[in-house]
Amino acid sequence: MSCANSDETRLLLSDDNLETQRAVKAKGTPLPLVQLGVLCSVRITEPIAFTQIFPYINNFISSLHVTDDPKRIGFYSGLVESVFAIFQLLSIYNLAKLSDKVGRRPVILFGITGIAVTTVLFGLSKSLPMMLIARALAGLCSGNTAVIHAVVGELTDASNQAVALPLYGLVWPLGSIIGPLLGGTFSHPASKFQFLDWAFLRNYPYFLPCFISGVLGILGVVFGFFYLEETLPSKRSVKVEKPQFLSRAASASSTLYGTMEPSELSRKLSEPHSFTSLLSKSVIRALCGSGFALNFLAGGFEVVFVLYCYSAIEDGGLGLPTEQIGYSLSGSGILAMLLQILLMPYLMRTFDKAKVYNFCMCLFPFMFIVLSMLNLIARRGYDEVTGVMNSHTTGLLWAGIALVLSMSRVVNLSFALSMMLAKEYSPNEASLGVTNALVQFSMCLSRAVSPAFVSSIFALSIDHNLLGGYLWVVIMVMVSLGGIYQSATIANASESRF
Repeated sequence: MSCANSDETRLLLSDDNLETQRAVKAKGTPLPLVQLGVLCSVRITEPIAFTQIFPYINNFISSLHVTDDPKRIGFYSGLVESVFAIFQLLSIYNLAKLSDKVGRRPVILFGITGIAVTTVLFGLSKSLPMMLIARALAGLCSGNTAVIHAVVGELTDASNQAVALPLYGLVWPLGSIIGPLLGGTFSHPASKFQFLDWAFLRNYPYFLPCFISGVLGILGVVFGFFYLEETLPSKRSVKVEKPQFLSRAASASSTLYGTMEPSELSRKLSEPHSFTSLLSKSVIRALCGSGFALNFLAGGFEVVFVLYCYSAIEDGGLGLPTEQIGYSLSGSGILAMLLQILLMPYLMRTFDKAKVYNFCMCLFPFMFIVLSMLNLIARRGYDEVTGVMNSHTTGLLWAGIALVLSMSRVVNLSFALSMMLAKEYSPNEASLGVTNALVQFSMCLSRAVSPAFVSSIFALSIDHNLLGGYLWVVIMVMVSLGGIYQSATIANASESRF
């Protein structure tokens, strides 16, 4: 049953009883610190396993002699990342639906176990097909991302999200500190550490960082097995009342469902909406569209930044060694963690989440433009005969790298904001998992094409001097503008609610 007061740009279960919501917010729900900490401890193993390959992936592919052309290495490294995302895309919806039947906990623990095992297999790769198989299996196991997001949504409500979400958001930046440090420090350990000069590590120079990541993953699974509690309402022994959703549901019943018996209303509010029903709302479509652009741009930046740093200055890059790439990524991870702790709670209390989300998306075009200028800086002080860069240029170059990485970490606040907005615009509690799955599906779809596409466009731009070698910048800026438009739609919908 529909109602004339229903508007697809408004929060679907909201605003007719603002006083009730304010009362709930003022009273506040205790922050579930223990369970949130356990979930973060389990979750952190995934970004560690994912980011630890970044410092050495191009060297790894080069050592396999996949291609004799150094400019083609970026295409294959992008292919490795795309395979991961493609198989994650195939599993994300199925794992989300499975978690609605068997519970969140077993799906999460299964996924983390699979990631740990496949990461070790990746370190044992001796050919490109084996690398692709390992990453494909890891992608299948990583489809539990939407399930983990749903758990956070089930643990929190509007009164404690401003604290809980930034804490949960620390997981990825902390993992992005540890992962590149592992990859940059422990790749080729036999040549770096005398006590690790073993024949096995000489034959498998990238095994050790993968093995350490795998062990951390198994430890996370063991910890989660004993301490992570089930949050799916139908599987919990004690059902905890969710004041935000219940008050919102009660106040919105007349708007959404008209006059209805309590039992019928309860059934309606407990029914998950279909994908078609969700996509009929413009704000949900905008969340999916902006999520697609966000993950496409963020994933593309990760690939092109490492490739840009790895490529020689003469080939349009910066010519940095693996260790410096790893340390720069870890340093930016520390900044991301500080932003989550110090800045995110303030932004949530002070500004509208949709507007902050839109602002973060607006930084993308400037980020790619500044990155493209770093090679121009490097060329000014680089001596091609000696291969040495003067100190003044080196200082400017690292200042530029710091600026670009700082912008990228501010932009990454959008991921936590996207998850919060998905919860806000979810029609009811039962649809939270499906809504998260839909948004995550859009994000995974973009990550499936972004790495290979961006690395290929980067190589083509340099090889054929397309638009002076900057075609890749123009394309990324255009995608950025599309993402900004979608995020602005969400911001406008947020304004229209009041």
